[in-house]
Amino acid sequence: MTEREEVVLLARSWIGTPYRHQGSCSQAGADCLGLIRGIWRSLYGSEPEAPGSYSADWAETGHDEALWQAALRHLVPLGPDEPFRAGQVLLFRMRPRAVAKHVGLLSARAPLRFIHAYSGHGVVENTLSSPWRARLVARFDFPDVR
Repeated sequence: MTEREEVVLLARSWIGTPYRHQGSCSQAGADCLGLIRGIWRSLYGSEPEAPGSYSADWAETGHDEALWQAALRHLVPLGPDEPFRAGQVLLFRMRPRAVAKHVGLLSARAPLRFIHAYSGHGVVENTLSSPWRARLVARFDFPDVR
């Protein structure tokens, strides 16, 4: 099994976890960032930084790309020509001209699928459909995952 497959298995073990704002505990509660934080802890032990407190509408106003900047500090950015590969972290802009505020993990390539957490649904695996693809603004790899 490759490291990428292990990352996807880790993410899939979170499926069914209820949505909990600021949560990052498998089967107890997680938001989208909490899912990625939990995968990070499984891979590396402790988290590289605490995200601090944030409100549910934290990025509805303003232009601070806090989530994108944090991803750039700790993950490996991928260019737009890089192929989609399972285990990549996906960053989404939920509205045009709004800051990027949603993350997920690419779980399959054919068809493209991703695992993410969102209010009212918890942690789920969905197809990376055209509406989701239109919101995708950046992709990253976890450090040292091949």
